[in-house]
Amino acid sequence: MTVFSTSPGTRDILAPDAARWRQFQEVFASVVQDAGYQLIIPPMFEDLGVFLRLGEATEVVTKEMYDFEDKGGRRVALRPEQTASVCRAFVEHRPTTPWKVWYSGPNFRYEKPQQGRYRQFDQVGIEVLGVDDPLLDAEVIALAATFFSRLGLKDVQLAVNSLGDDGDREKYSAALHEYFSANLFQLSEESQITLQKNPLRVLDSKRREDQVLINAAPKIRHYLSADAANHFDSVLRALDALGVKYAIDDRLVRGLDYYRRTTFEFVSTALKAAHTAIGGGGRYDGLVEHLGGPSTPGIGFALGLDRTLLACDAENVFSAPNTNVSVFVVDTTGGLHAAEVCNLLRNNAISVDRAFDNRSMKAQMKAADRSGAMIALIIGTDEVAAGHIIVRPMNSGQQYAIAQDQLVAAIRSELQK
Repeated sequence: MTVFSTSPGTRDILAPDAARWRQFQEVFASVVQDAGYQLIIPPMFEDLGVFLRLGEATEVVTKEMYDFEDKGGRRVALRPEQTASVCRAFVEHRPTTPWKVWYSGPNFRYEKPQQGRYRQFDQVGIEVLGVDDPLLDAEVIALAATFFSRLGLKDVQLAVNSLGDDGDREKYSAALHEYFSANLFQLSEESQITLQKNPLRVLDSKRREDQVLINAAPKIRHYLSADAANHFDSVLRALDALGVKYAIDDRLVRGLDYYRRTTFEFVSTALKAAHTAIGGGGRYDGLVEHLGGPSTPGIGFALGLDRTLLACDAENVFSAPNTNVSVFVVDTTGGLHAAEVCNLLRNNAISVDRAFDNRSMKAQMKAADRSGAMIALIIGTDEVAAGHIIVRPMNSGQQYAIAQDQLVAAIRSELQK
């Protein structure tokens, strides 16, 4: 018989990690919902054209996308990210602006699996459409910083940059092409190929042989228009006012072609792996237009759940929550009394579990111990005859009998000790 396992780059998330994931998402929701962001749940797959707008030179499009023809003959793709899906939803539904949304869920990229990077990976993020205000850029960045702080992370650095407007990018791209072409054979073979598609992407290279040339490359700050430069200056002044620490990184271009003006990235200095970025984003003012909508400014970020949790582990913060039940019922009279008691306690917001299959007292007490419950309730024939239930706090071993109509009050009193 074939024994199946997960596909490469995927894995099962079991307890207690699954509870930690859920708490991660709940903390994020509390941060962004307090700022007026509302949840959006886009579909897992879209028309392939939605994601082709990410840029033909990006590895997401050229190498990593899961795209296929469905049974209706449509070319579709599993979402590699969610910003494009949010913009498609904006074009389709035309909500009132500013449209402030947040999301949480899995994306899919055919990448080489490694620590903190999977082919199915979860992100949380926010998007705002319809506002071209540098103060909004600062709000978006500050919310990400607040979330990391709420998790307990301290060793996080923020890098910011501006990619300017379309004309600025074209001038800068041309300058980079000229510079790298003059030193072509000092670049890695991969970067030589990237150069022909999108010179900005060369700046993303982490290959050792490319670093000397990249460090000496022209800086985009010298190619910004007056409007773009003023916008970026306003973003920086707003971050200063909000107390958000940052460093300007001229090489920061992010991994997708739709970014304009403000870009930013958060890096964990506690991580020692090759990839230490735990999230980032930026402004993408032309993406809605490329998806068939009106000219609409937009900005957002996505934070990687896996790598952020690795950063939490490195700093020993945000551990998995305790999801043990409070009470475990041991019933040696057939199980019906345990069912009644469980129903009573659950209806009074007390978490409780029980054993099944009419197992022995010894086996049920072992199950109670494994459950992590603070209290065991014991029901035998003598207790049924007397109308009592034995209450045994697991930390003391001392037990006492109590009438069922007093049980809820007794349990609550024990849990408060």
